[in-house]
Amino acid sequence: MKKSTAAIILAAGRSTRMVTDMPKVLHEVCGRPMLAYVIDACRAAGVQRIVCVVGYQKDDVIAAFRHEPGLAWVEQREQKGTGHAVQVCREALGDFDGHLLVIAGDMPLVRAETLELLLSSHEREKAAVTLGTGVLEDPTGYGRIIRDDYGNLQGIVEETDCTPEQRKIKEINPSYYCFDKKLLFTALEDIQPNNVKGEYYLTDALKILAQSGLRALAIRAVAPEEAIGVNSREQLAEVGRIMQTRIQRQFMAQGVTIVDPMNTWIDIRAQI
Repeated sequence: MKKSTAAIILAAGRSTRMVTDMPKVLHEVCGRPMLAYVIDACRAAGVQRIVCVVGYQKDDVIAAFRHEPGLAWVEQREQKGTGHAVQVCREALGDFDGHLLVIAGDMPLVRAETLELLLSSHEREKAAVTLGTGVLEDPTGYGRIIRDDYGNLQGIVEETDCTPEQRKIKEINPSYYCFDKKLLFTALEDIQPNNVKGEYYLTDALKILAQSGLRALAIRAVAPEEAIGVNSREQLAEVGRIMQTRIQRQFMAQGVTIVDPMNTWIDIRAQI
C-alpha cells in the first residue's frame, strides 16, 4: 500500500542580500510569490499535507496565503539552521506517518515531475532517505555530494566546511529531500552544531541515517535551473527570465504567436 506524503517547506529566511524588509519568499516571479510555486509543485506531485516553516515577518507570509486551503504554519523563532527548522515541525506532524518531502521555499523553478520522481524512487527502493542531486559546472555555494568508490551516498559537506579537494566536486545538493518521517525525527535528535556556522544541518541527519546502514539514495534528478535558489536581486531576475521562457513556450505550443519573446512579459496567471 502506498504511503501518504507530507511536505515541509522552509520559508523562514530574510536574505539580507535582497536589501529589503519584505520576506524573501514573497518576492514575485512573473506575478506570483516564490513560495506559491513551491506549494503548487508539491500539490501537483500528490502531497497531501503541507507545513510551511516561517520566521522573519511571519504574519506577512501567512497573510499572503490566507486564501490557500490546507496549509499549516509553524514558527521558527530562532534561525538555527535547516535541521532546527525541521525539528520545530515535530508537533505539527505528530500524527503523520509516511514519506516526508523537505524543500526550500525560495526555489520557484522546482517542477512537480522532479518531486514525483523523488517520491516514486523513495517508495520503490524503500529508502530511509532519498536525495535529489544536480550537476553544475560551477558548484560554488552548494553543498557537495560525497559518495564511496561504489557510488553509494556517504553524506553531504556544506561548502563552508569543504576541503579543497571536495570543492572540486560538481555533484551538488540543491535541497530536494524525501525522508521516512519517523526515522528523520529520530536522527534529528542526534545532530550537533559542529560546523563553521554553528547551525543544526539537516544534511547531518541524512549522514546519520546513511551511516546507520539504512537505505540512503542520491539520484541525479534535478536539472541545473531547478537548483537555483534566490538569495539576491540578480538571482531573482535570472529565475524570472527562466520562468518567463517556460510560460511563453507553453503558450506557443498551444498555438499562440509571440512575435518578440525577448520583449514580451506574461503573468503566470494569464490565459490566452
